Amino acid sequence: MEGEPVKHAYSVWAIPPENVRERLKKLMLALRSEFGGPEFEPHITVVRAISLTEDDALDKFRAACHGVKPYTATVEKVAIGTSCVFLLLHPTSEAAEASSHCTGHFGHKTSTPYMPHLSLLYEDLSDEEKKKAQEKANVLDESIGNLSFEVTRLALYETNPEDKTLKSWKKIAECNLDAN
Repeated sequence: MEGEPVKHAYSVWAIPPENVRERLKKLMLALRSEFGGPEFEPHITVVRAISLTEDDALDKFRAACHGVKPYTATVEKVAIGTSCVFLLLHPTSEAAEASSHCTGHFGHKTSTPYMPHLSLLYEDLSDEEKKKAQEKANVLDESIGNLSFEVTRLALYETNPEDKTLKSWKKIAECNLDAN
């Protein structure tokens, strides 16, 4: 149909503070140089990809930003998933509330409990290689397993799930969380 607004996939991310971002980017670069995989911004997914028009996504994002307070993200350990190596974060009530508050605004229904995590490497690796990458992350940054930082910013990203290079992923908007 003509005149139909184009829909894209949008996600809401929690963005680590600058000093933590730099530290993570260094670690991610070192892992990519050995194991491959695309480059992406360090982030904690708050709302998984959902198909919306850009205007709708922006409205929902702005509304969702109100009422989310800054919270502390604390790493539990370096973990491995099906096609990623990631930092598993403590599923604190603040992190879960931030996610459910935002997913509520985006009308996202999910039956699985929120598992906050920060991906370090996206790549289809063998189990053996994933284990190596996990060990390497702990060696490259031995205190990464005790990392704790304040989340004070959320960002709206266009994240096309079909794009395995992630080159089309882009930031659309960002907001600072209000401590009040």
